[in-house]
Amino acid sequence: MEHKRTAHIISHTHWDREWYLPYEKHHVRLIRLMDTLMDTLERDGEYRSFFLDGQTIILEDYLQVRPERRERLEKLIKEGRIHIGPWYILQDAFLTSGEANLRNLLIGHRDAARYGTISKVGYFPDTFGNIGQAPQIMKQAGIDNAIFGRGVKPTGFNNTVADSEYESSFSELIWEGPDGSRVLGILFANWYSNGNEVPVDAAEAKEYWDRKLADAERYASTGQLLYMNGCDHQPIQTDLPEAIRVARGLYPDTEFVHSSFENYLASVRQSLGDNLSVVKGELRSQRTDGWSTLVNTASARVYLKQMNQLGQALLERVAEPLAAIAHGIGEAYPHHLLTYAWKTLMQNHPHDSICGCSVDEVHREMVTRFEKSKHVAEAIIDDSKRAAADAVDTSAFAGYGADALPLVTFNTTGWPRTGTVEIELDVERIYYRDGVPPEEMKRRMKALDIGGRTLVDVDGQAVNCQVEDLGLQFGYDLPDDKFRQPYWTRRVKLTFEAADVPALGWKAYAWVKGAAVAANASPSLVVGERVLENSRLRVEVADDGTLAVTDKRTGRAYRDLLVYEDTGDIGNEYMYRQPEGEAALTTRGLAAEIRIAEDEAHRGAIEIVHRWAVPASADELFEEEKREAVYFPDRKAQRVAETVPMEIRTVVSLERSGRGVGIRTTIDNRARDHRVRALFPADLQADAHLADAIFEIARRDTEPAAEWRNPSNAQHQQAFVDVCDGRAFGLTVANLGLNEYEVLRDGRNTIAVTLLRSVAELGDWGVFPTPEAQCLGEHTSELLLIPHGADGATDGAYAEAYQFQAPWTLAQTGVHAGALAVSGQLLSWQGEGVAFSSAAIGEESGDLFVRWFNMRPEAAELRVSAAGAGFYESDVLERRGAEAAPAAAGGALVRKLGACEIFTLGIRGAAPSPAK
Repeated sequence: MEHKRTAHIISHTHWDREWYLPYEKHHVRLIRLMDTLMDTLERDGEYRSFFLDGQTIILEDYLQVRPERRERLEKLIKEGRIHIGPWYILQDAFLTSGEANLRNLLIGHRDAARYGTISKVGYFPDTFGNIGQAPQIMKQAGIDNAIFGRGVKPTGFNNTVADSEYESSFSELIWEGPDGSRVLGILFANWYSNGNEVPVDAAEAKEYWDRKLADAERYASTGQLLYMNGCDHQPIQTDLPEAIRVARGLYPDTEFVHSSFENYLASVRQSLGDNLSVVKGELRSQRTDGWSTLVNTASARVYLKQMNQLGQALLERVAEPLAAIAHGIGEAYPHHLLTYAWKTLMQNHPHDSICGCSVDEVHREMVTRFEKSKHVAEAIIDDSKRAAADAVDTSAFAGYGADALPLVTFNTTGWPRTGTVEIELDVERIYYRDGVPPEEMKRRMKALDIGGRTLVDVDGQAVNCQVEDLGLQFGYDLPDDKFRQPYWTRRVKLTFEAADVPALGWKAYAWVKGAAVAANASPSLVVGERVLENSRLRVEVADDGTLAVTDKRTGRAYRDLLVYEDTGDIGNEYMYRQPEGEAALTTRGLAAEIRIAEDEAHRGAIEIVHRWAVPASADELFEEEKREAVYFPDRKAQRVAETVPMEIRTVVSLERSGRGVGIRTTIDNRARDHRVRALFPADLQADAHLADAIFEIARRDTEPAAEWRNPSNAQHQQAFVDVCDGRAFGLTVANLGLNEYEVLRDGRNTIAVTLLRSVAELGDWGVFPTPEAQCLGEHTSELLLIPHGADGATDGAYAEAYQFQAPWTLAQTGVHAGALAVSGQLLSWQGEGVAFSSAAIGEESGDLFVRWFNMRPEAAELRVSAAGAGFYESDVLERRGAEAAPAAAGGALVRKLGACEIFTLGIRGAAPSPAK
């Protein structure tokens, strides 16, 4: 008999490592599940296979407790009974950086390959929205599909609604990225538990399958129907083979198979017609009512996002490129440490973790993981910068005498950089091993004369420098071949403008006595009690702390910038919900205390203090609504009349060569159940805006779709959001770890960036109080306002925003010859509208891999120079592709980049600039 349809039943468990229970409690349940799974697979040949949720970390977590079961586990994987990979963890793609997404995929592939198999499934079962570049990333990784649970609303085959850009006719679709890459998309239209707990009893099975078959056929474009046998932390259904036999007896016209994604996808492809919708770009539930998009997880527990931004930046923007420079002079590249640091960081990247939507115990443990990863990254940075600095030829400073103190400034971003840096220098040390009595050591260091010194650059030119005497300090060395070596030192902190440091490069300076001429006094950046000005920008502070910023290049003035807004929030960690009818409170018109905070050659700053009173919390009705799990859009609670003080201390700064206005805000939060945002009216005509996403500058409509009902239209961002008129003017607001913004429909296209959100509960499927999500206490955030011309991608505004993400690195060294030039770089490149992403040494090849992406939906040209190097094209998995021959002129490689293309270049024999 010919079957009309096939029911593919795929066994799995969606494994949130931590969520409504702390990690170790979920961990115990995982051990029990894996024990049962292995026993079942070995006992019952009809229980054919199990999909291990697409994340290899489950293997690590299991073997940590059950190391004696490794051989049994490996055997089942190699036999194709347990399907593993392609990810290390299931991340929230919007809240983790582009490079973190790729490290996740790369490490997942490597870990799975050790078992001899990799499941080539683009698995995004519960990602809170899906990134637009996923199709390109999947294609580069050799994956031709994407299976996901959120972001698209299907209409089913009986739909009467015409296809649109953000809607699919079926659960099967063609997903196209901004570069044109296409993959077969499979939407869990009935969720990833639609084949859960299949009955064995015939009567129950008949009722079950009548409903389930109809539900799947409502959306499927073929007779290949997908049933996911499992759910969150779902135990194994050990009697599934018997349940399948019962189903076969009840429905002779249907083939029931215990399937796998590989078999299911192959069957779907054989059955597909040409009637699938093409869905383009980001999948963020744009054509829904907007109440369940989970977008406000971007602002839940903002402190986690800030720690994550720093952790990612230290690894991808500092440690990896700095270690690559050190590798070029013969230092061993610390693959093992970087992998460990990345894995530790990525353990915080699952959606219920980085999204801040778990119980308090989970997020406490995350803070520890962030610190652990950060400490490893800092150790790598310290070792790499010391090795590189000691290899820089600083002998040019020998003429200043034996007490010259050289230092090296490293720019590990992909663009030449100028900016304010600081370093602590040891002027002189006395070690305990020298045998000097401790009191005498301290006396000598206190008496040391540190006057009469000047900072000079590589050309001997004096550099304006602020010197702070840090006095007597204790320190120690940890040599590789000796016991720890303690010492006393006299320490100073130097702050100055490092000018034109090469991209992926370095530049040496020295703090010296002798013939150096004192730097000419530079005009002050503080040109009035409330005015900062450099060659590019003028910043004026009003009585209420708002800013007027004039872009002197374009002549455009932006006014009423930096208004703070406070509203109630009776939602939860997942979704923001303002009380009905509530008017937002703002600092507009609230008199602020204003004073000059810094007036140095390299930087000027003004401090603004708002002493504000806001409602203390939501009211008693809110407590009742939480206890009774009232769905958050239906809540009627308001805020109480009682107020508490909320001090907001802001430092607005402008650097001498800066093209952006720095804003550092510290909030002393004593209120509960509220949200604080910073508002920046762009006053530019535009129906859409641009936001930094994952390897993409995403263009998003400011006005939501007709189906949208949520008054709020908050969105995700990575490094920045931008409003521009497309003709002459634009305003970019860059951030450090502030992942939520909204462009308001207020007639001014105001950019609103969330600084803090205080909520009381987890939300979702039950009652889970989370008092620590109220985020009481002091919170600091950083922004950078960057006015620009018509196109932020080509006039440097976006590059400035990306550089803002990366801290500078400096190292003290001695006067010595060395293999590296006094100022040099790892490689050089040019490309209009092209963004640098990463530079790292490949673990398998030992070659340098450098990645860029085209910020614009049009072709671009990339030109790369690396003396004496060979080039080949690669991909997101660092595989070797076609040889890339340099152009004749100057040995530079010229490569055309397609629209929005992510491009990885493999470089053999790359060496940093040598000393002359």
